[in-house]
Amino acid sequence: MTTSILPTTSSPCSTSRVAPQLRLPKPRPRLLPRQQELRNRNYVRAFGNTRGRNSRVFLRTGEPGAHIRTICEQQRAAKMFTPSKFPTQCFITLLFAFCTSSLAANWQTTVSKDPVGNFPDLRPVRASYRFGWSGLTAATGEIHFTKPSRDKFQFDGTGRTIGLVRVLWRLDVNHRAAASAETLQPIETQQTESYRWKRIVTHLAFTNSGVTRTRTEGQGDTAETKTRQFSFPDLFDLHSAALYLRSQPLRDRSVYRVVVYPATNAYLATVTIVGREKISVHAGAYNAIKLDLQLKRIGKHLELEPHRKFRRATIWVSDDAERLLLRIEAQIFVGTVWAELQSVHFDDAR
Repeated sequence: MTTSILPTTSSPCSTSRVAPQLRLPKPRPRLLPRQQELRNRNYVRAFGNTRGRNSRVFLRTGEPGAHIRTICEQQRAAKMFTPSKFPTQCFITLLFAFCTSSLAANWQTTVSKDPVGNFPDLRPVRASYRFGWSGLTAATGEIHFTKPSRDKFQFDGTGRTIGLVRVLWRLDVNHRAAASAETLQPIETQQTESYRWKRIVTHLAFTNSGVTRTRTEGQGDTAETKTRQFSFPDLFDLHSAALYLRSQPLRDRSVYRVVVYPATNAYLATVTIVGREKISVHAGAYNAIKLDLQLKRIGKHLELEPHRKFRRATIWVSDDAERLLLRIEAQIFVGTVWAELQSVHFDDAR
């Protein structure tokens, strides 16, 4: 006997009628944090709908962000209390510009304003010098100082490397400079440097307000000329700066500051009179004035910068009616270089 179990009509598996479907309740929509706050009677009673009714700003004392409950408001508060970098950057920029201009103005006030001194003019003279590095003689030079007219001094100089140095570094230099005999201000300077593979010609034209530099580098069709102007009143070149300092009293511990434009850049030269002493050079023994020289490079915005190659120099000048340059010892990036008087001859020998 076989027994089968058939589904009844009341069973959910019955095939004689459709089974009733299970209806699940619809999920309640998830409210945003702001909507939850608005539906909270206590919150509405305390604060109300300030966005819809009023446009006011409520201030509350206490820790920043202590009353903030929603994520959105926390983000807004974080931006509110985060300091902006823009005002700080502006402040730093303005402070730097102010300090730079102040420093530029400060050193300019220290430049010597003394007029030309009453020390007798240098007589026309010829002199020869030797130049060296440490104990090695590297170059020779000849200078000729003249007064071709009543209102002008002229300086002519030549130099060349010699010996082993010339094998390694060939250089020939010609230099001519003119200055006013009355004011000792520079008029113009022309310098030609001839190296083994190139040639550089520098011309400086001075006025009361500055200098115009024209520099040509190269030879023939490959030569390139560049012009640059530098504005600063009462500039000196090397020749006129030496004449101006020579005219001063040069008392011990006195300090002179002049702005010099030798060839390519301007420098603030600080000369301190260290004292008097005796010195012997190849040309003879002299009573000498000892000077200390320091240089600072003047930048585009008249800010002072350290000289990259020059540290300082000691100069000895004869303590007599001529005040001739006797010896220089300069501390530069490769060591000590020097120049020393070898011979001297005056055109109008007394």
